[in-house]
Amino acid sequence: MDGELSVDFNALEDLIQPLLIAANSSTLEEALESLIEVSRTSVGCADLPSRKIIPTVLKLAESSHNPSGHHHLSLCLKLLRNLCAGEISNQDAFIKYNGVRILSTVLRSLASVSDPDYGVIRAGLQVLANVSLAGEEHQLVIWNKFFPDEFVVLARVQSRKTVDPLCMVIYACCDENPELVAKLCSVPGLLILVEIVHTIFTVGFQEDWFKLLLSRICVENILFPVLFFTLGKVGASQDNGEAGSSFDPFSPEQASLLRVTSEIVNERIEEIIVPNNLALCVFEIFKKSAGVVDFSTREKSGLPTGSTATNVLGYSLTILRDICAQDGSRDRREDSMDAVSMLLSSGLIELMLSLLQDLEPPPIIRKAMKQVENQDGTSLSLLKLCPYRGFRRDLVAVIGNCAYRRKHVQDKIRQENGVLLLVQQCVTDEDNPFLREWGIWSVRNLLEGNAENQQMVADFELQGSIDVPELARLGLRVEVDQETRRAKLVNVPGK
Repeated sequence: MDGELSVDFNALEDLIQPLLIAANSSTLEEALESLIEVSRTSVGCADLPSRKIIPTVLKLAESSHNPSGHHHLSLCLKLLRNLCAGEISNQDAFIKYNGVRILSTVLRSLASVSDPDYGVIRAGLQVLANVSLAGEEHQLVIWNKFFPDEFVVLARVQSRKTVDPLCMVIYACCDENPELVAKLCSVPGLLILVEIVHTIFTVGFQEDWFKLLLSRICVENILFPVLFFTLGKVGASQDNGEAGSSFDPFSPEQASLLRVTSEIVNERIEEIIVPNNLALCVFEIFKKSAGVVDFSTREKSGLPTGSTATNVLGYSLTILRDICAQDGSRDRREDSMDAVSMLLSSGLIELMLSLLQDLEPPPIIRKAMKQVENQDGTSLSLLKLCPYRGFRRDLVAVIGNCAYRRKHVQDKIRQENGVLLLVQQCVTDEDNPFLREWGIWSVRNLLEGNAENQQMVADFELQGSIDVPELARLGLRVEVDQETRRAKLVNVPGK
């Protein structure tokens, strides 16, 4: 090993001399490690450019990307990463001395081997990420060299160590540039995203850069439908290559995309306006999944389950829940329909009520029933079961969010015989955490400002229709104002 290092040292002696002098060291490794420590301080980063460290380190990195030089390469990249972290003179020098071209060659070489060094690739991507933060000029140089082929090669590296900084580089380059966002939404860009999603499905991710990237192009932009469809085709082609594989209308990658999209919409519910095409696409996905999911077995697990179709059903439903919680009046033109209005006109409420009606009642309701059959004569044993823990709660949440200050939705629920059905959801259910809270929220929204619904609930109580144990056990009752005859859920004193 010493002989190998000696050969490398002698071959690069003229090149590394400035590093030895700057670090006051006798060996290359000592010099690089010393300069890495110096570069961690703002004073060090500002001082080293005058010694022309950047061009020297770039040349050294270019000559060290063979397997025997990986240790020196790792040190070079860590030094470059530190130097380019917020210091504009170093970021400019990196561009001036062809750092992007050199790093492109180095990273392709590292990523193309059968057993990549993930740590070294990560350091190289972090260098690019730091340089990209210098502004549009630097971002364009990186983009023009790496898009699309080099990004695709790096996206195929199966490691969360590399996929996180890769997403950071892509996001930093295109976030404030509509032209680059459009390129990322084109066919070449789509291939990059498909490979990233496939890698993340395989190895996962730790940092939020993938979420930021996905939010930019799928939640704030229009790419979600085509990306979802493409992931389905990729999954189908992979399944066809496996002997004995059974057909599934959805791929695991599609379920993974929905899971992350659901997290994004939930986390940014107050910030973003979900595009109509995303809302309608998710609704179509939900309807398709509802047609293939097995409702004959009660699943005790929450999301994710062991069934891809069930995961697609659940994550699409949670996305719909959060879309319907958004205020449609924000940033909307007078002549346009918001996402919730589009969903309602497409039959969202009718489908949610139908699915809720077809489910067997919550346990506390079943126990309170004095006969085995429900109101329409359907045997309880023939009713559908929750395909995952929380399915009923999510249905109720969608309905309740839609009913918030939308009188036409409140009226529609009444016309679809859904008032009593929603009142029956104000109960605890071990298989549906927080069902009680969502049920009360939904009934509250159903009654607010709607005299017809209030009167119907009042009539139910007077007729004994909702003098049911589930409300009493919760310390609740429907109170009817004797003058206005309006009804509301109230706490029973002493309960």
